Amino acid sequence: MNITFSQENLEKVADIITRYPEGKQKSALLPVLHMAQDNFGGWLDVPVMDYVAGLLQIEPIEVYEVASFYSMYNLKPVGKHLFEVCHTGPCMLNGCDDIIDYIKEKLNINEGETTTDGLFTLKTVECLGACGYAPMMQYGSTYREHLTKEKVDAIIEECSAKQN
Repeated sequence: MNITFSQENLEKVADIITRYPEGKQKSALLPVLHMAQDNFGGWLDVPVMDYVAGLLQIEPIEVYEVASFYSMYNLKPVGKHLFEVCHTGPCMLNGCDDIIDYIKEKLNINEGETTTDGLFTLKTVECLGACGYAPMMQYGSTYREHLTKEKVDAIIEECSAKQN
């Protein structure tokens, strides 16, 4: 894989860096990691993180530390449909463990795994800030709230229908 941003994206990176004081280009790391993840297959492989480090003129370990800390970055390939289920206090009190177990059973995968057809990945994450709607998950850019087994079935059917 060629790990190089397009000229347009390199200009975006340069613009992001200018938002911060001189010598503080590390502050651009989060948005540049998002760009890298979006541009290089939906996950951050070591060569991709090394490329970002080079762009920002920081040490690769500084990129690895950030990428491994935040659940919004994927450090291994993920399926076309990424289910990020909140598993912190309020969601646990409202049954997220049952929802997680149901998704595992329904898709025949464990947390952090992808289905053999490459369509679904299940990931548990820390608080997504929607405690009043627990149990919930993020799927793409939307929240799916007050989850039940029936709602999970409908989400899986919706995703599967997009394949046809």
